[in-house]
Amino acid sequence: MDLQIAPEIRIIEETDTELEPLYRVIIHNDAITPMVFVVDVLKTIFYLSNPRAAEVMLAAHIYGNAYVQTIPKSEAEKRIGKAHFTAGAQGYPLHFSMEPE
Repeated sequence: MDLQIAPEIRIIEETDTELEPLYRVIIHNDAITPMVFVVDVLKTIFYLSNPRAAEVMLAAHIYGNAYVQTIPKSEAEKRIGKAHFTAGAQGYPLHFSMEPE
């Protein structure tokens, strides 16, 4: 007689937690902040590659603002705050904003 063992079945319940909403980070041009500083902030705080950071900086310079990246809301707030603090500490008015995806 062969014994058959039923496979173990686990029920995974979905929770009510939702993924955090994504936000677009936007950089705004100003006439004071040096381009090199802007590129450095984009690389060190927003983790853009050097070519991408330069591209974003130039787009903001030409068009007045430029898309940086899309990230979760809390991360966008954190990075924008850090960028504003870093720029302010150097006396630059560099400004970022965010908008829902």
